[in-house]
Amino acid sequence: MTHINKSLAVAAILAAFTLSGLPGCASDGVQLNNTTTGAVAGTALGAGLGAIVGNQTGNPGAGVAIGAGAGALGGALIGAQGDAQNSRADEQEERLRRQEEELRRQRRELDELRGSRDYYRESDRQQSNENDRLHDDLGDDFSSPY
Repeated sequence: MTHINKSLAVAAILAAFTLSGLPGCASDGVQLNNTTTGAVAGTALGAGLGAIVGNQTGNPGAGVAIGAGAGALGGALIGAQGDAQNSRADEQEERLRRQEEELRRQRRELDELRGSRDYYRESDRQQSNENDRLHDDLGDDFSSPY
């Protein structure tokens, strides 16, 4: 086995081992964010590319280490941007939820006000009818304010 094949095999095994642990972590109730996932994926990809570059320069070990470090940093930075976007989206959803809740509250209040307005209108009608009956019973010549 040539030197490049050994480096690639080591990098492939490292990448497979690293990436195979991701689903297990998420299923144990630990939720991985984009920063962590990006760092792990970047580490695996960087280690593989570093092995190739390191083999060409005559130092595959340093290539793997440098590539893994650079990949971890790059993956973490990209993942952090995704986390920030998710956070902004969550904040917008929460604001929207609160606004919808306030709208429902105001609609309930408006319905209650409409109901009480109808109640008072009916009460006024009943009072007017009562005044008309009294007027007819008494035979007076007064006019009702209703």
